[in-house]
Amino acid sequence: MSKLSGKRALVSGAGRGIGAAAAIELARAGADVAINYLDDAEEAEGVCEQCRGLGVRAVSVQADTGVQDEAERLVDQAWEALGGLDIVVSNAAYSDRELFYRADLDGFRRTIDVTMWGPFYLLRSASRKMIDAGIQGSVVVVSSPHAVQAMPGAMAYNMAKAAIDQMARTAAVELAQHRIRVNLLHPGWIDTPGERKFFSEQTLQEKGAELPWGRLGQPQEIGRGIVFLSDPASEYITGSTLTIDGGIQLPWRDMFRIDEKPQAV
Repeated sequence: MSKLSGKRALVSGAGRGIGAAAAIELARAGADVAINYLDDAEEAEGVCEQCRGLGVRAVSVQADTGVQDEAERLVDQAWEALGGLDIVVSNAAYSDRELFYRADLDGFRRTIDVTMWGPFYLLRSASRKMIDAGIQGSVVVVSSPHAVQAMPGAMAYNMAKAAIDQMARTAAVELAQHRIRVNLLHPGWIDTPGERKFFSEQTLQEKGAELPWGRLGQPQEIGRGIVFLSDPASEYITGSTLTIDGGIQLPWRDMFRIDEKPQAV
């Protein structure tokens, strides 16, 4: 039997990229999935079809997770469609790249709304329903190395990701008595459509080759990490952070120190 057979999962921001890969990998592991999208119904339905092709139920639900009422409606509709939720994956995010002192504050606030408040609304709403139903579930919050690294030009995103790291760890403590696990996943530089908002194909290829593992990560690699954290066999893992980044957070830029030949004195 598949490791997640009979489980029901909701993935936010699942129309493309990491979210889509997470939904497909959860389906491959046997879970029924609710696929949240913002504005491209056809794209989301394509993900649903791939999941159904793996023998599970799949539904798409439109919602802007950065708006409380819509995030709560998303959870309600996913719950009703699947008959409950055992797994919630908070993945939806938004980001602009600007120096903070020149930033368009509408974009800055949108980043905070979607990337910080969105995961909170999703976590709060889903947790309340799981507790009431007595479901011992799993929540995976997709965060980022931005939570700990002060990436220039991304202050709002850095702030939001740092906040949801603390959110997830605090929730893990508070929900342990209900046997609801909450874990974080930090992807590295992943080859997704969203990266094309900031970088050209040439830059992605060239800079990816400079990384410790010699390439960008693939969305399905993150999806498999989400399956691992969602697996009931991982029930002793809560409040933890799984990093899947090909070594990008290692001090690889300092490798030059052992490449230098000592000079004769």
